[in-house]
Amino acid sequence: MDKINLGNTGINVSRLGLGTVKFGRNTGVKYPKGFELPSDKECAALLELSQELGINMLDTAPAYGTSEERLGKVLKGQRDRWVIVGKAGEEFENGASSYHFTPEHFQMSLERSLRRLNTDYLDILLIHSDGSDLDILSNEALIETMIGFKERGLVKAIGASTKTADGGIKCLELMDVVMAMYTPDYQDEKPVLDYAAKHNKGLLLKKVFSSGHAQDIQSAMAFALSHPSNPCTIIGTINPKHLKENIDAANKALG
Repeated sequence: MDKINLGNTGINVSRLGLGTVKFGRNTGVKYPKGFELPSDKECAALLELSQELGINMLDTAPAYGTSEERLGKVLKGQRDRWVIVGKAGEEFENGASSYHFTPEHFQMSLERSLRRLNTDYLDILLIHSDGSDLDILSNEALIETMIGFKERGLVKAIGASTKTADGGIKCLELMDVVMAMYTPDYQDEKPVLDYAAKHNKGLLLKKVFSSGHAQDIQSAMAFALSHPSNPCTIIGTINPKHLKENIDAANKALG
């Protein structure tokens, strides 16, 4: 599995990262089939397999149920082997999401994530947008708080998981990394990828398989990874067979 520097962050990441929403949450998700949460042993085995096959990046969030706590358990003694992408802004409780974009909430959320993950830093912290990207990114106090986390060494790079082209570009104007969506059927955010390529910014792609609805994963993976911005893709799975298939698809796409 190829690794690249993520934009100008200095962080070396695999072109495929493992999303861990399915480690901790199986309600209120948009996958085509229901699933049981894996055991700690199954989570540990999947992470070991990921590492053996060249993956070094994990994506998690407070909104992913118990994902952070479970990663904190199974990653004990392995922190230096992984690039951890975390988020703040969305909470998921009692089957519903709520959003909080204040400096105070982000301070609490980051401290809680570090505690749950048993680490003293995150490699990347993203604002978990509700779709009102420009409003969120116009909150100067929030952006200053994010920059402060970086200056204090609590995170190495900052950015946002956005939902609009304007929001993604604004994110990259202000910060280091964006998480965007780009599939054969959804190219509204292509200007974000183009901006990232032009300005050497970090780019993570989400939902490249359209939340499990893509019919041809090889074509979807090739489409995502072919953009000149050198994006990394985040793929969520708890199935070892699917993990291997995803990695094979990425390796084929990368030639």
